[in-house]
Amino acid sequence: MKNLYFLASIAFIALLTSCGDDKSKQESKEQPKEVFVPQFNSDSAYAYVKKQVEFGPRVPNSKNHTETGNYLIEKLKSFNWEVQEQNFEATTFDNQLLYLRNIIASYNPKKSKRILLAAHWDTRPFADKDNDRIEEPILGANDGASGVSVLLEIARVINTYDSLDLGVDIIFFDGEDWGERPNEYIQPTNGLESWWCLGSQYWSKNKHEPKYSAYYGILLDMVGGENAKFYKEGYSMESAPSIVNKVWNRGAELGYSRYFINQPGGQITDDHYFVNKYGKIPMIDIIPMDPTDGSFGAFHHTHDDNMDIISKQTLKAVGETVLHVLYNE
Repeated sequence: MKNLYFLASIAFIALLTSCGDDKSKQESKEQPKEVFVPQFNSDSAYAYVKKQVEFGPRVPNSKNHTETGNYLIEKLKSFNWEVQEQNFEATTFDNQLLYLRNIIASYNPKKSKRILLAAHWDTRPFADKDNDRIEEPILGANDGASGVSVLLEIARVINTYDSLDLGVDIIFFDGEDWGERPNEYIQPTNGLESWWCLGSQYWSKNKHEPKYSAYYGILLDMVGGENAKFYKEGYSMESAPSIVNKVWNRGAELGYSRYFINQPGGQITDDHYFVNKYGKIPMIDIIPMDPTDGSFGAFHHTHDDNMDIISKQTLKAVGETVLHVLYNE
């Protein structure tokens, strides 16, 4: 009889333990583990924009371009990222031979799971959408410097906390903005598919590491404008819809739905297009293109693309969103 009581007690305790385990499992599913994400500093990002603009227009083959590239390399090295330069030459639509360099920085270079972040660091050699000083190069505070600055701040933050358990690569593409003028299409030559995006075309076919790949990529282009609106770009949705949704959903969760608009946008041949096509890495583009007319704002390719249009709030919305995406992988 005692044995029967003893066995019954054991069974009852096991049942309680089993129920407790089930309850714990259910609670763990309902309450995902909280992830620490370091703070993105918009003042720091803004200062990086200002520093680049102070160099002047960063047009390839110019002194400003060379000095800016050296600054970016030294800044990334100061954050303890491994940095490589990829030097190459390309000919433009107007038959200019450019001496270009993609700047590539890596965090946790031995990690197999990698995320690729990118922006272009050169600026437009002429203000072809302006009514004045059309042949003079633009400062490119938004179109060039903003994306670079957000990524510099992300690199600084990641190094400061050194708690990210995956690999991240940052590429600053060169020669993105020397495309043909409006309504002056010229058939590309020398193996180019476009006169735009020279750096990403080169890198996608000649990676800094022959077998390099990434889980996915995020391109930042013109991400500092006041009241910017980022629609879901067309090629991004074709190549990596789940990544687009991941980024836009994260932005909404952080309270940035007025920037990350949950609506389809138009297609733009930007650096991500070539990373997808030739690099075989699903990359999306965060870019403020108006889907109704395909425009990028009144500042675009004009001398109004200066510090007056840069917003710390927009830089923070984009930078904080990307940081949260990385730390929640």
